[in-house]
Amino acid sequence: MEVKAAIERRPTRQVMVGSVAVGGDAPITVQSMTVTRTADHEATLQQIYDLAMAGADIVRCTCNEIEAAEGLARIVPRSPVPIVADIHHQYRMALAALEAGVHCLRLNPGNIRKPEHIRAVATEARDRGVPIRIGVNGGSLHPDLYEKHGGRVTPEAMVESALDEIRFFADVDFDLIKISVKASSVPIMVEAYRQLSEVTDYPLHLGVTEAGPPPAGLIKSSAGIGALLSQGIGDTIRYSLTADPVEEARAGRALLEAMG
Repeated sequence: MEVKAAIERRPTRQVMVGSVAVGGDAPITVQSMTVTRTADHEATLQQIYDLAMAGADIVRCTCNEIEAAEGLARIVPRSPVPIVADIHHQYRMALAALEAGVHCLRLNPGNIRKPEHIRAVATEARDRGVPIRIGVNGGSLHPDLYEKHGGRVTPEAMVESALDEIRFFADVDFDLIKISVKASSVPIMVEAYRQLSEVTDYPLHLGVTEAGPPPAGLIKSSAGIGALLSQGIGDTIRYSLTADPVEEARAGRALLEAMG
């Protein structure tokens, strides 16, 4: 039986997160997230350096308060890797993070719902040339999508959420987009990414949300992320573990090495 030496990846667009290419013919990248308070910029920087040493190509930091945005303004110039700002419910925090110089935003369509707020953030990101990850999470879908899909988290509901956000971005000619459709259920997550890969060519950020602590969290994440990578789906990955984030970076790097 003939075995292919390498997995053929699904063609995607390429976006630049700072100096790191994601998608297209770029290598699959590893991401992780700090667990420090972003306002404590020295502690956060130390963790970013630890993550970079462990193999993280890109690091995400929470931006949920103005002090966090001020911390990011100090962190970004000193960081060894590009920084993504994780935005929760306040669109103004996204604008503050952009002003701080972050290299990418992560927006959850289930949290920031007003079209005018979404468009305002996308417009500012467009003008600065900063990409946005549409970070759909099965645990925080828009209530209307839950109702439409029978009160359940389904792959179809998650894909619909992502496509709705893309349309808001298109209203202001913004297309520097990455997408994730994460769920705590591996089968739902895998099917959501598979469906999404059939209807868009934006780069995909893979992950299983709320995977839990090692070893169970490692196994769960590896099952989901590995299944997709084996199908050629995925441009950047993150293990989401209840553990030291350095373990996330090491696990992501180990999985990529195992997948060849």
